[in-house]
Amino acid sequence: MSRQPRILVVDDEEHLAAGISENLQAEGYATDVAHDGEQGLEKIRGGDYDLVVLDVMMPKQNGLEVCETMRSEGLQTPVMFLTVKSDADDRIRGLEAGGDDYLAKPFHLKELLLRVNVILRRSDWYRRTDESVSFASNEIDFTTYQARAWDGSEHTLTHKEAMILKMLFEHAGSIVPREDILDRVWGYEVFPSTRTIDNFIVRLRKRFERNAEAPAHFHTVRGVGYRFTIEPEPSE
Repeated sequence: MSRQPRILVVDDEEHLAAGISENLQAEGYATDVAHDGEQGLEKIRGGDYDLVVLDVMMPKQNGLEVCETMRSEGLQTPVMFLTVKSDADDRIRGLEAGGDDYLAKPFHLKELLLRVNVILRRSDWYRRTDESVSFASNEIDFTTYQARAWDGSEHTLTHKEAMILKMLFEHAGSIVPREDILDRVWGYEVFPSTRTIDNFIVRLRKRFERNAEAPAHFHTVRGVGYRFTIEPEPSE
């Protein structure tokens, strides 16, 4: 990134929020801090942040509610959840709420800093793209996450949907393994299985294919991954 990345830390444990903020500053990031969900959401709405480090269990509004509100308002700033809960169901709930990563407390500082770096690198990759693309009367704006489908319907993509679609466009005509999508979009495997990506592809098909049951663009390569084609093809 050409400018200093800005990170908002939202945690009701003031000493922990201050410690995270100080260590992020030592790594060269600009930081801001909030201590409850409402204050955090207010700062997110008014700030130009590159990442939000967001505690789940907080007063007034918990982290999941804050993230869900962000996404419903079209705020696509990456979110890394912090929480004392660490089982798979809780991680999936956080990521389905629109989060990008999920780190259980207590955590090692080095792991936090590594994950922050990974998220910011992914965001930097995503920004280096054409502002919009089109195929088969579908139009997607990667800067606003807005899409107009072939039938005239309009959709707001999630951050993950947009990133997967961008990656498939970059490799149009080639097979993209599921593991490569996980590595590029998530940075490492945070879900229990690569089957999670299948659900994202199903959603993209429903939005952009004329017949989602016989896809002409989003092809499954059984046992490997996916191949995206700009020009329509018969389903396999």
